Amino acid sequence: MAQIIAVHSFRGGTGKSNLIANIASTMALQGHRVGIIDTDIQSPGIHVIFGLNENKMERALNDYLWGRCNIKDTAYDVTDALIAEQGNTGTVKGSLYLVPSSIKAGEIARVLREGYDVVRLNDGFQELIRTLKLDYLLIDTHPGLNEETLLSIGISNVLVILLRPDHQDFQGTAVTVDVARKLKVPKMLLVINKALPTLNFPDLQQQVEKIYNVSVAGILPLSEEMVQLASKGLFCLRYSGHPISQTIKGMTDQIVGLVVTH
Repeated sequence: MAQIIAVHSFRGGTGKSNLIANIASTMALQGHRVGIIDTDIQSPGIHVIFGLNENKMERALNDYLWGRCNIKDTAYDVTDALIAEQGNTGTVKGSLYLVPSSIKAGEIARVLREGYDVVRLNDGFQELIRTLKLDYLLIDTHPGLNEETLLSIGISNVLVILLRPDHQDFQGTAVTVDVARKLKVPKMLLVINKALPTLNFPDLQQQVEKIYNVSVAGILPLSEEMVQLASKGLFCLRYSGHPISQTIKGMTDQIVGLVVTH
C-alpha cells in the first residue's frame, strides 16, 4: 500500500518545493518508486528544479482536472534528472515521477475563475499510485488552507509542515496543526527552514515542539549555497556532504520510519 506524504506551509516562500524535491529524490535513491504531484496550481514551479522545460510539458495536472486526459498521461519520469545531477556517474535504485501543474497564464486564470473538481483530484491521486505502482506519493500543496489543501491533508499518512522562525509562520502553523488534528491525520512532523546559523538550534527545536506538541524532524539553516543554486537543481545531489543534505536524509528516514510503524 502506497503512502501519501503531504508537505504544506501556511505561507508561501518557505522553500516547500525544494524540500519535497530533495526528499523525493532521496527516497528514489534508496530504491523506492516515488511520485510528486504539484497541486499548487495557482503558482506552480517544482518542475523547474528537475529541469523540466515547460515548453516540453505536453500535459499537466490541469489537463487531467479538465477531463482532457488520464492522470498517468501527465506523469513525467524524471529519474534521469537524478542521474544527471550526479554527473552521469551514479545509479538510482528506484524511480521518480512528477506530475506538474501548467505554468500557462490561461490555465492558471481558469483555475482562479472556475475552480475544479476536488473529488476528481482525489481519484487522480489513487489512480496515479495504482498505475505507477508507487511506494510514496508526495503532494506539493498550495500555501494556506483551501478545499484542495484540506483534501491533501485529510488523506495523507504523514503531514510535513514547513515553517520559518517567523511569528507570522508560527501563527499560521498553529492553525494548520489544529486543522490536521481535527482531520485525524495519523502522523505529523514539523520542519524549520531558513533558520539563521547563529540561532541555538536545540533551543529552537525545544521551543517549537513545546508550542505545537509535534516533533521537529529537522532544522535547515539559511544557506548561501542554497540561495546560489536558485532552484536550478537538486541540492542533496549537488552538495551531498552539506549539513542541509544530511539533515534532509535524516528527515527522509524519519518519514519512512513513521510510515513503516503506522
